[in-house]
Amino acid sequence: MTPKELVLQAVSALFIDFDPEAAKKLLAPDYIQHNPAVPTGAAAIIGFIPALQESGVTATIHRVIAEGDLVVLHTTYDNAQAFGAETLVAFDIFRVEDGKVVEHWDNLQPAVPASETANGNSMTDGATEVTDLDKTTENKALVEGFVRDVLNGAASERITDYVSTETYTQHNPLVGNGLDGLAAALAAMAEAGQVMAYTNTPIVVAEGNFVFIASEGVLGETPTAFFDLFRIENGKIVEHWDTLSEIPSEMAHENGKF
Repeated sequence: MTPKELVLQAVSALFIDFDPEAAKKLLAPDYIQHNPAVPTGAAAIIGFIPALQESGVTATIHRVIAEGDLVVLHTTYDNAQAFGAETLVAFDIFRVEDGKVVEHWDNLQPAVPASETANGNSMTDGATEVTDLDKTTENKALVEGFVRDVLNGAASERITDYVSTETYTQHNPLVGNGLDGLAAALAAMAEAGQVMAYTNTPIVVAEGNFVFIASEGVLGETPTAFFDLFRIENGKIVEHWDTLSEIPSEMAHENGKF
C-alpha cells in the first residue's frame, strides 16, 4: 500500500467503520500522539473507538496530499462533541513507517458556516484536485519562501512575490478574499492586540499544486498552532485554508504539539 492508502484505511477503521481489529493492524503499538487531549500509543485511540461510534461522529475527507512518509488530510468531523464542538474542521498529519501509521499530529477548529464568514466561502470548499505534480519542488520552495519572508517577517513587503494579486481565495472565516481582505484582517487583529506571529514551521508537505505547513507561534500572547494549506497556480498562491488552536500548557502525553 502507498502511504495514502494506508492512512485512509486507518482513518476509515477509526472514524468510519469503527473497527478496532482493523485499526490494530494498521497502527504501530508505540504510535506517537501529538493531539494534546489523547494519550500516546495505539491502545489509547483504539480503546476510544466504541465511544466514538456511540457518539455518532462522522468524518468527511475533503483533501489528501502526501510527500514521502507524511500524509495530510483535510477533514470535517460532524457530531464531534467528543472532540469539543458539534462540527470541527481539522488537518490531520500522519507519518508512515514499515507499513504502519506511527505518528499523528492534528489541529481542530470549530466550523463556521459560509453564510457567516468574511469571504462567503466555507472553511473546506474550493479546489480539491491534485495537479501539476511536476511542479511539486518549485511550489514547495515558493511556500517556504512565503513562510520565511512574510509569515516570519523577514521581508513582508515581498508578499506579492508569493501571493497572486489577481486571485486569492480565502477560507479563513475572519479574512476577506484578495490581498486587500488579508491586509484588512491583519490590521484589525493588530488594533485588537491580537498580533499573529509565526515562529517555527517544523512540518512542510507538498504534492503538486498543494503545499501544507504546520507552524507554531503566538496570537496576541497565546501560544498557537497554525496549520495552513495553500494552492499554487502559475507560480503564485491563489487559495488558502487553515485551522488554528491554542497550544495548551498541559497535555495527555509528553510528545508536545509538534
